[in-house]
Amino acid sequence: MRTAPLLSLVLTAGLLLAGCGHSRGQTQRAGTATDTMSQYDHSHNPYYSHTDTTTLEVPKSEWKKLLPADLYHIAFEQGTERAFTGKYWDFEGIGTYACAVCGNILFQADAKFSSHCGWPSFFQPLRKDALHYHEDRSWGMVRTEVTCGRCSAHLGHVFDDGPKPTGLRYCINSVSLEYLPGK
Repeated sequence: MRTAPLLSLVLTAGLLLAGCGHSRGQTQRAGTATDTMSQYDHSHNPYYSHTDTTTLEVPKSEWKKLLPADLYHIAFEQGTERAFTGKYWDFEGIGTYACAVCGNILFQADAKFSSHCGWPSFFQPLRKDALHYHEDRSWGMVRTEVTCGRCSAHLGHVFDDGPKPTGLRYCINSVSLEYLPGK
């Protein structure tokens, strides 16, 4: 029967994508050797900025030339990194997180918490327009996709099982993030 392997694939994907168990607070550790955790060289990306919030209209063909393959796949082909493999899923540090595609500041580190899901989790964005929200019906589920408010790159999903004060859990791919250490 062909339905058994397909059902197994859908169930496995659902568990991986929807996962992210219960939330617990995460403490911050500063002064560690991992405080400078840049993943990518942005020197050839003319759109990368931590201060410009202007909406970008860049063709995917140009992004494909500018970005590393893993970042392009997640950002513009709605990919997902494997759970517990990303650089920031269990990282603790004081600072901010920006979109790895365009540099748009997305989250403060003090909004990050340990949800034990294998992806970095945050309970609120830094500012209201930092993110955009879209219905996602892929993999047989109904979820809310989160994209960058500046460049429209896919970041992850938001769920309503997070901690107070918002009750939200932004489950974001590490590949889509750039950590900026703070004081």
